[in-house]
Amino acid sequence: MVQKSWREKVDQIKERIHTITPEYQSLYGHGKILIPSAKDIESLIRQTTPGEILTSEIIRDTLSKKREVQVTDPMTTGIFLRIIAEAAEEERPMKSEITPYWRVLKSDGSINVKFPGGIESQIKFLEKEGHIVEFAKEKKSPKILKFNDKLVKNLA
Repeated sequence: MVQKSWREKVDQIKERIHTITPEYQSLYGHGKILIPSAKDIESLIRQTTPGEILTSEIIRDTLSKKREVQVTDPMTTGIFLRIIAEAAEEERPMKSEITPYWRVLKSDGSINVKFPGGIESQIKFLEKEGHIVEFAKEKKSPKILKFNDKLVKNLA
């Protein structure tokens, strides 16, 4: 059996909308929850330009508003971000421009350690785009200095 490429995985993840079940209403409220398509997430990331930053929360909020739902599922969004990043790196040898997944940070401005190449690779990409990395104490991930000033808040 041939293993699917990361791009095939991105292409196969389709959007679904479900009613928020009672056990999750304390977390998300009443209404609908969006399981986004990976292509929709990737499209938002591709709207960024060098020097701009996104968080998964901004992505989720944007998709929730577009689909008129209560919330976009945070767990699947995080998983799909990783798949998108892997697809981008898989395509790097064949494309001059890939999805700039390194521009997606955690809500506190820290770098996502689960992306391909780890922290070192992302620091390289972010510094190349003009960001200053602030190294954390102890075992915390490095953060982008003044990342709030560089957040893209209005995505289409």
